Amino acid sequence: MNEKKSDNEVSKSPFRVAGGLKIIIAGGGTGGHIFPAIAIANALKKTKPDVEILFVGAKGKMEMEKVPQAGYKIEGINIAGFNRSSLIKNIGLPFKLLKSFFQVHSILKKFKPDAVIGVGGYSSFPVLRVAQAKRIPTFIHESNSFAGKSNILLGKKTTRIFVAADDMEKFFPKDKIVITGNPVRTAISGSVITRSEGVKFFSLDENKKIVLVFGGSLGARSINEVVDKNLDVLIDAGIQLIWQTGKPYAGKAKERVDGKNSVWVSDFITQMEYAYAAADIVVSRSGAMTVAELCVAKKPVLFVPYPFAAEDHQTVNAMQLVNKKAALIVKDNAVNEKLIPMIIDLAKDENKQNELKKNISALAITDADKKIAEEILKILAS
Repeated sequence: MNEKKSDNEVSKSPFRVAGGLKIIIAGGGTGGHIFPAIAIANALKKTKPDVEILFVGAKGKMEMEKVPQAGYKIEGINIAGFNRSSLIKNIGLPFKLLKSFFQVHSILKKFKPDAVIGVGGYSSFPVLRVAQAKRIPTFIHESNSFAGKSNILLGKKTTRIFVAADDMEKFFPKDKIVITGNPVRTAISGSVITRSEGVKFFSLDENKKIVLVFGGSLGARSINEVVDKNLDVLIDAGIQLIWQTGKPYAGKAKERVDGKNSVWVSDFITQMEYAYAAADIVVSRSGAMTVAELCVAKKPVLFVPYPFAAEDHQTVNAMQLVNKKAALIVKDNAVNEKLIPMIIDLAKDENKQNELKKNISALAITDADKKIAEEILKILAS
């Protein structure tokens, strides 16, 4: 815990709200990091309304847009990850990393946080590393069953590590681990939106099956291409689509669906609770946060794991459900042959849909954000 600041120190901070605990949440890059972070922030606010929260993210990444939309302040730092596809693009990486540490020092000096929470993503490492050097309590949320290298390094000096899976002692000190599950956005975990309301939101036909297709917040090329190529096949089978493409594929997809009333397309779905409510079937990647949301939303799902995820953890995520008869799986290299027939077959099989719904709903965790918030606040109060 930080030492008590003097009145002069408090007045100098442009972020200070009188009397409140101050917490930084660092990380982002994808919805899988951002939305759990916002869920944790909301839970902290609900438990302790006077807590002041500042996010720190990477400039140019989606957190710079999504966090303010959720009502929180965010500071951007110049940080990027290692580019494996073009080594020449990594020339400036050491300078960016060094600059980010100076920026983090400045942010921490002004904000004077009582704790820092890391949720993964480029910006998480420098913020937690500097906080640990300053002996500020730090907390990590690791959503995946395989921990990232940065979190493993940071975990040695962190106060608590919140995880979703068992058997994480191979990555982190056992006495610091708390199994909480993954936080799901309140808009989804607390949704009371009916299918009818969801269908109306997307201007689709309530009497036809609806398949929600998305490859995470940034899109999935293999899924997009096979759906694009087979749009007419799906429509002829009486299937409607809610299709989130990600920004790279959005332009092409919008041209393809022009005049097709059975398909709603966008680069990103902001109000995902309506999409889950409308969908009868979901096709998606199997990132940890997507899996957590689908369990809460209780939807029959066809997973297409991202094949280049570290340690192939998306396949591990998907198989945990497949082995419990709570989901179906299609390998990324088999989507062209198998995905469309499997969608059509599942859309026709009400018994299979009901079995998948029943089994996936049994895996839902709806209070992970509350558990994390309460543990952090308990430690900071001690």
